[in-house]
Amino acid sequence: MTEQRKIPGPSSVERALEGFDLSRLGGIASPGALPPEGRQRVVMREVTIEPMPAEAEAEAAPAPVAVLPAASGAPLAPTAPLAPTAQSALPPLEPVTFPQVFHPVDRQRLRDSGMIVPEGSVTGLMEEFRIIKRQILLQAADLRRGGMGAAAQRVLICSPLPGEGKTYSAVNLALAIAAEKECEVVLVDADFAKPSVLSTLGLPGGSGLMDALTDPAIDVASCVLGTDIAGLWVLPAGNATNSDTEFLASSRARAVLDRLVQGAPNRIVIFDSPPALAASPAAELAKYVGQAVVVARADSTGQGALEDAISLLSACPNIQLLLNAVHFSPSGRRFGSYYGYRG
Repeated sequence: MTEQRKIPGPSSVERALEGFDLSRLGGIASPGALPPEGRQRVVMREVTIEPMPAEAEAEAAPAPVAVLPAASGAPLAPTAPLAPTAQSALPPLEPVTFPQVFHPVDRQRLRDSGMIVPEGSVTGLMEEFRIIKRQILLQAADLRRGGMGAAAQRVLICSPLPGEGKTYSAVNLALAIAAEKECEVVLVDADFAKPSVLSTLGLPGGSGLMDALTDPAIDVASCVLGTDIAGLWVLPAGNATNSDTEFLASSRARAVLDRLVQGAPNRIVIFDSPPALAASPAAELAKYVGQAVVVARADSTGQGALEDAISLLSACPNIQLLLNAVHFSPSGRRFGSYYGYRG
């Protein structure tokens, strides 16, 4: 694991737009220029800490009622009220429960990696991810009100290429959301070829998402690991297979993913996926999430790679940019320093 070092501060959103010329992407815009309808593309705040390497439904509509024109001079017959649909008559699903065994998260490993430490002091990194999580949660609430169903509670964290900080961002975002008083988070390691979430947090291995997809006898809820951080759950990647994308595209995949939020409207599921341009699962996972966050490293991610990654993730209705490892802040802001100020 490489040493993490702090950068003085993030650049502005306008600098991100200028550096990547995101206006050419035909969908990413600054928050003030979002389209009134259709797919929304939102530019996120930037993270200012260098990342560790990538290794380290809508409800069914009622049947349409055809209103035929009456004969000349005859009034229209009153239409009988629609009977309740079969779906509305179903009882609510029981909330899913996870195993109540809680594993300790290695705080020292988090500290050595330059990540958020739950019981630690407020830092610039923590403040950055507080801003990011607030936008994620607000967008999830909007999607839920818009009838997006379980997908509104799912967020994909991705990057165009390896080494741009997607696992680093996914873990920190999960830690930030777990700190919410009325919210919890399931961090899913969906990088099946090179899983790293468990090693980052110091958690034991076990069955995971891919096992639940390949074996109908396995309940995905039974694979979720509890942690000693309140509100934080982790789902391992599971056993590797040569058909990970095909299993994600199967009819069972949606039911497995819906199971993670069953009866839990305040639960967010975060997927740490493989880089979009290096492996195919990211594009397949994009079909099941309400938001996708593309992590771009300010000093290395090229515009062409960013455009290609966004194109592959186009099945997601909301794609956002998280600019990482920024070296310059025109406003001079330094999040976190205020908490140590005694003036």
